[in-house]
Amino acid sequence: MPLAMNRDVFITCAVTGSGGTQDKNPHVPRSPAQIADSAIKAARAGAAVVHCHVRDPETGAPSRDTRLFREVTDRIRDAEVDVVLNLTAGMGGDIVFGDVEKPLPVKDAGTDMAGATERVAHVAECRPEICTLDCGTMNFAEADYVMTNTPGMLQAMGRMMTELGVKPEIEAFDTGHLWYAKQLVKDGILDSPALVQLCMGVPWGAPDDLNTFMAMVNNVPEDWVFSAFGLGRNQMPYVAASVLAGGNVRVGLEDNLMLDKGVLATNEQLVARAVEIIERLGARVIGPQEVRDKLGLTKQAPQG
Repeated sequence: MPLAMNRDVFITCAVTGSGGTQDKNPHVPRSPAQIADSAIKAARAGAAVVHCHVRDPETGAPSRDTRLFREVTDRIRDAEVDVVLNLTAGMGGDIVFGDVEKPLPVKDAGTDMAGATERVAHVAECRPEICTLDCGTMNFAEADYVMTNTPGMLQAMGRMMTELGVKPEIEAFDTGHLWYAKQLVKDGILDSPALVQLCMGVPWGAPDDLNTFMAMVNNVPEDWVFSAFGLGRNQMPYVAASVLAGGNVRVGLEDNLMLDKGVLATNEQLVARAVEIIERLGARVIGPQEVRDKLGLTKQAPQG
């Protein structure tokens, strides 16, 4: 796609994630009330979209409990702030193999495999405007952990999301994920123009160097909308890089715990920093209704 700076930028705040960060920063929210409160504060700071995982309120461990998702989304919808809801659908594809000489059976600890309908159950219940679709399988940081998203699983989940009227946000961790996303659109499973998140610096996907980032950007079809993020200390540099390359931005405690060296961040502080960078570049931060209009999102009521 041709490079042109994006002058109308939306910010996504990834509020809590599923990684083991809950004991590294006390601001990482655990309970539905804490997650919703942090999302609302991020929206007030300038985030048009909030991307939400849920966690066990007691341990902080990642969860797929539909009741927790429903409480989070109900609390956000009931608040006096408008924001686009984006729920993860990445849970339920985790395999932790045994040792290198005997990989099977897989380990119970950390393995969480679910069928397509179960992986999308909270999306069907809560009806957010957006949900994520991790568009590939990859080795994911730990020695024996594999994030598993087969073509068949992605086809099934993509159809369900489209039929629910929820826009998939394609999570691309490498160029091959974009290649398959384009096939899903070609096959009529996902609508075009699509929405894609370029995930940079996640071991062992695309490294967060600018050459790789531009390879990712250049593989995004011209009529698609993209956003991007970098992990850790590169979160804010990627705010600038994505805007300059024509994209939108994602910040938040899922991807980065620090505001400055030695200073633990809150979600609203990270959003406020992103707003400052975007505006200093001469661009404008757009709000949730402009995002809905831009992406053709449907604001729905939850089920039941």
